[in-house]
Amino acid sequence: MARMHETDITSRRARFRELHQQGCFVMPNPWDVGSTRYLRRLGFRALATTSAGFGFSRGLPDSASALTRDVVLAHVREIVAAAADLPVNADFQSGYASDAESVGESVHLCVQTGVAGLSIEDSTGDADHPLFDLAEAVERIQAARAAIDAADGDVLLTGRAECFLVGHPDPLRESIRRLQAYATAGADVLFAPGACERDDIRALVTSLSPKPVNVLMSSNTGLRVADLAELGVRRVSVGSALARTAWAGFIRAARQLADDGSFAGLDGAASFAELNALFGEDSAG
Repeated sequence: MARMHETDITSRRARFRELHQQGCFVMPNPWDVGSTRYLRRLGFRALATTSAGFGFSRGLPDSASALTRDVVLAHVREIVAAAADLPVNADFQSGYASDAESVGESVHLCVQTGVAGLSIEDSTGDADHPLFDLAEAVERIQAARAAIDAADGDVLLTGRAECFLVGHPDPLRESIRRLQAYATAGADVLFAPGACERDDIRALVTSLSPKPVNVLMSSNTGLRVADLAELGVRRVSVGSALARTAWAGFIRAARQLADDGSFAGLDGAASFAELNALFGEDSAG
């Protein structure tokens, strides 16, 4: 695949920033080259990596310790290349680092992959102490911001508060408190994954304005993109949901074959000709 020119990267980053200025857009999450190419063809204006989807594709759990930073950076680079002219946001977990200085080093390396944005979460991965203390979490966002600014990369920084996902007793209030601090520390976009009720989403958007808010839709809650736009959401991602949907089809078909000797699970499969033609055209291009 042709090496990206600096002008291509600059253009992607500028368009990604423009997308966050007004309206609402969907940024789905591919987990490999094939899913990236297909989503690109559907007309989405930006894509994002998924740490869980990638981990599952390697037979590993969604854990920052399951995959090394170098492996993740190689994956991000691969997705950026497969996305062609689309900007890509990297799901960069908690920066693959235990301290703020190392977060900055990791972010510097991530910027070099050609991403248009990246997110840093405040989860520690420790069941007994699941969130970084706020002061330390802020320092990590500041380090990420400084690394981006030093690279002069115009890369959007998303600050993530994981309160809903780790079972915080008051996830909405604590998410707002943390995300407001992350905005002050230099985050361009704010994200509280796990907030999926209308009232929670509305409260986040109102409390964090004018910063753009990302909402994760990881299941069919009944809300549509138009509903989220009406609530003031600027960006919508789906995390590992598309990868899990693909896994669901595979698991169902494999179980029917193993348990019943039935091929019924193969009904509705994408045709060989369709996929071969799709990826053949990409290779030719």
